[in-house]
Amino acid sequence: MNQQISYTEAFEELKGIVSEIDRKEISVDALAEKVKRAAQLIKICKAKLDSTEEDVNRILKELDAVVSATS
Repeated sequence: MNQQISYTEAFEELKGIVSEIDRKEISVDALAEKVKRAAQLIKICKAKLDSTEEDVNRILKELDAVVSATS
């Protein structure tokens, strides 16, 4: 999977990896790959959250401008 997955997909996959590690269902040999994948998923989630925050802030500024113009 790549950066094109949704936030929900990335988050669910990340939860699965964490769950495997917590339950000790993962071999030491596979642990490094799982940690690398988890890091990728965290970056994807963070990028999507940052982008959403920027969008929300932009929309709020636009709404403030409209409200100020009509006041």
